[in-house]
Amino acid sequence: MPIDFNKIQTPCYVIDELLLRNNLRLIKKVKEAAAVDILVSFKAFSNWGVFPIFKECGFGASASSINETRLAFEELGVKAHTYSPAFEDKSIADILKYSSHISFNSINQWRKYSKIASQNGVSIGLRVNPEFSDSPYDIYNPCKPGSRFGMTAEQLGDAVPQGVEGLHFHTLFEADSFALEKVLAVFLKKFGKFLPKLKWVNMGGGHLITKKDYDIHHLIKILTGFKNKHDVEIILEPGSAFTYQTGYLVSTILDMVENKGIKTAVLDVSFTCHMPDCLEMPYKPVIGGATDEMAGKPTYRMGGISCLAGDFMGNWSFDKELKPGDKIIFDDMIHYTTVKTTMFNGVSHPCIGIWSEKSGFRLIKEFNYNDYKNRL
Repeated sequence: MPIDFNKIQTPCYVIDELLLRNNLRLIKKVKEAAAVDILVSFKAFSNWGVFPIFKECGFGASASSINETRLAFEELGVKAHTYSPAFEDKSIADILKYSSHISFNSINQWRKYSKIASQNGVSIGLRVNPEFSDSPYDIYNPCKPGSRFGMTAEQLGDAVPQGVEGLHFHTLFEADSFALEKVLAVFLKKFGKFLPKLKWVNMGGGHLITKKDYDIHHLIKILTGFKNKHDVEIILEPGSAFTYQTGYLVSTILDMVENKGIKTAVLDVSFTCHMPDCLEMPYKPVIGGATDEMAGKPTYRMGGISCLAGDFMGNWSFDKELKPGDKIIFDDMIHYTTVKTTMFNGVSHPCIGIWSEKSGFRLIKEFNYNDYKNRL
């Protein structure tokens, strides 16, 4: 049965269980067909209330902080593959306790923490920078000149340090398998000489495996070919792919205002607080029942509930006039949303729930004043 948004309190992130399971099934197919490790990237999605569904597929976890590593261990039941631009003395012991792999960003970090990592039985890797990316957004390009991420081939030199078992690169953003193929050609040219002495290669994130036109068979061919030729374990961290197009942010119009002929629907959600990537990239999200601006149709901006002047986006056209009380449904709002939200202005965090065809809507988490107060 379709989701009945009118029965859902707002604001609320709603995960569609069927769509989520479809994505997980497809990613698991790649995992098994290519015999690779695929990790849930906690920086993209860490709503542990639905981790029981993820556990069914046997995915690992990718983490970048002590909080993410601990969450992976406690709620997903796995030790994390952990990377951070820099680790801290105060948390490194706990990070290693919850990690199976760790990738250091620099030789300095390797020198500082490799001994304790080895003593804890954690597999050590280095993040490298192939200096190549086809990311269309500078904010998501880790290979642009001056990047703080990873070591270039020139910096690494002629040999990896003793005890290093893997290399980790991350250059893609919502990319297809052909972009990965291009990156691998550059990676092999610059770092291929190290592979005979390594156990694993982490090819990072940005693989939008669950996008409609993604060539799964091409990806499997690339991965199996690489693995067979170089005899290393392959690790992927798809990020967005797990929850791509699996849910919504449901909001309600609180008021309608007009200024200089521009009509704005003031919502009970915020772009800056609840959909930050819309302003950071920026990109214009899809709204159910709306189109891009069309002459002759009722057209509106969407305004957020915070006091930030730039907390708005537009314009969308609708088949009929909007009014207070109408629901506005933002599509594809599960990845990189709840993990990046803020409570700026004391704006309440949307509820989080899951919709099942069998049982309807189930509330997973509701936020209140204490959530706001206790974080300050």
